[in-house]
Amino acid sequence: QPPLVESGGGLVQPGGSLRLSCAASGFVLEYYSVGWFRQAPGKERAEVSCIKRDISTKYADSVKGRFTISRDNAKNMVYLQMNSLKPEDAGDYYCVAYPGACEGLYEYRGRGTQVTVSS
Repeated sequence: QPPLVESGGGLVQPGGSLRLSCAASGFVLEYYSVGWFRQAPGKERAEVSCIKRDISTKYADSVKGRFTISRDNAKNMVYLQMNSLKPEDAGDYYCVAYPGACEGLYEYRGRGTQVTVSS
């Protein structure tokens, strides 16, 4: 079992919603900050959002007001609720776990889940 597994991606029309999940196994996710990244073809990897251990959060300007990151420590999971999706939100979304704050080297990374936004 990989340490982080994402799910919840899929095809959605512009304006639609998806909720991505990041499930951890083999370690306690509560002790880590967790970030979501998006990788789109031909584009730089982009950090979308991150949630620290103290549940403080940060978001890329492009998703503020539309995306919400949250964590459920009892389930060892982190979520990314994505609303009002736009075609430019499409890409492979993966989560990472940082041993400290939402910066620097991460310790774990998932394989990703694909998000397609198209009519």
